[in-house]
Amino acid sequence: MSLHALIGQILDFVKEHQVWAPLIAGVLAFGESFAIISLLIPATVALIGIGALIGASDILFWPTWVGAAIGAALGDWISYWIGLKLENATRHVWPLSRHPEMVTRGEAFFKRYGTWSIFLGRFFGPVRAVIPLIAGMFEMPFVPFQIANWVSAFVWAFALLAPGFTVLKYLW
Repeated sequence: MSLHALIGQILDFVKEHQVWAPLIAGVLAFGESFAIISLLIPATVALIGIGALIGASDILFWPTWVGAAIGAALGDWISYWIGLKLENATRHVWPLSRHPEMVTRGEAFFKRYGTWSIFLGRFFGPVRAVIPLIAGMFEMPFVPFQIANWVSAFVWAFALLAPGFTVLKYLW
C-alpha cells in the first residue's frame, strides 16, 4: 500500500468516525514523536489532513488538539526514558544502527541548543526522531525536559491542526 493510500484511509476513517478524531490524532502524534516509530509513520501529513477535516466537518478542534498534544508529549517522554535507561546501547538498535549520522546530528543539535533542542527538535523532522532519546542519553534533568516537551507538543499540534481548521472554518 502506498503512503498516499494509507493517509487517505486514515482520513476517510476519521471523516466517518468523527468521535475517534482525538484518539486517532493522539496515536498519530505519539507515533510521530516516538524515537524509532517516527521514521515509519506518516503522521505529520495525516494530522494536517485531520486539521482540514475539522474545518470541513463537525469534528471538534479542542479535543483533537489536546489528543494530538498528549500523544506527542508521551512519545517524547518514552523516548527520553529509553535514552535514560539504555544510554549508548540505543545506538545499536535499528534503525539507528544503520543510520549513525542521525545520532551524530542529533547530538550536535542537542549540544548546541540544550533545553531548546527539545522544543526546536519537534519542528524539524530529521532530528525529531532522536532528540528526546539523546536528551535521555545525556541525562538531561527531568523537569526542564518535561517543560520543553509539553509546551512544544501543544504548540506543534496546534501548528499542524489549526491551519486547516482556520482556513476552512472561517475563510470559506
